[in-house]
Amino acid sequence: MSETRFLTAPDGLRIAYAATPPQNSMPGILFCGGFRSDMTGTKALALEAMAVARGCGFVRFDYTGHGQSDGAFLDGSIGRWKDDTLAVLDAVCQGPTVIVGSSMGGWLATLAALARPDRTAGLVLIAPALDFTEDLMWAQMTPDQRAILTRDGVLREPSEYSDEPYEYSLTLIDEGRRHCILAGGVAVAAPVRILQGMNDPDVPWPHAVKTVEAFTGPDTRLTLIKDGDHRLSRPQDLTLLTDTVWSLVSRSS
Repeated sequence: MSETRFLTAPDGLRIAYAATPPQNSMPGILFCGGFRSDMTGTKALALEAMAVARGCGFVRFDYTGHGQSDGAFLDGSIGRWKDDTLAVLDAVCQGPTVIVGSSMGGWLATLAALARPDRTAGLVLIAPALDFTEDLMWAQMTPDQRAILTRDGVLREPSEYSDEPYEYSLTLIDEGRRHCILAGGVAVAAPVRILQGMNDPDVPWPHAVKTVEAFTGPDTRLTLIKDGDHRLSRPQDLTLLTDTVWSLVSRSS
């Protein structure tokens, strides 16, 4: 596992990252984690191991308010975490990059690709939660949940992934609307690969179909895993992920 380093954002908060330097001229890989996850997850480390074995650069990082980075989680927003992603892409990644995003990271990876098309060699999106604050959170809340969120500015809900409840801020919802992109079409020219489990309770597979339909580039493919869940971290899922990422890295070299 590579050493943790820190990049200082313009407001002084430190963004934790780990980078594996490239050993060849192939595009590198940037991994963007999910909501409340960190850069030590199974998928990030599996991709790092693949990158080390094949000599390509690899970078993983924690958004502010996540993992080892500075900041409070509830102060975060899609715009802030997009800025974190671009800061790492600009300052740490070298040359063309295949950007990989899991869940919320799929939205942030896509926003980064739209902002840096010349740096993007490809996108690999795992259960991508594009526009999730609107389509998968606000739209799915009960009237009581919306009332609590509006009144208190925060909603706490049990999570199957943690002993601690998930906390959602009203700022996250409101600010997220500025970054919703599915309705207008997603003009990413680089090849796009989407991996989606059909047993995913958090990002239902019809949302992945909506997502692939929104991408306007011709080389956009969706792979549905019938027995796959949201994590897609089983051995066979990790093999599919690393093979998919490598296919874009090697074709762009």
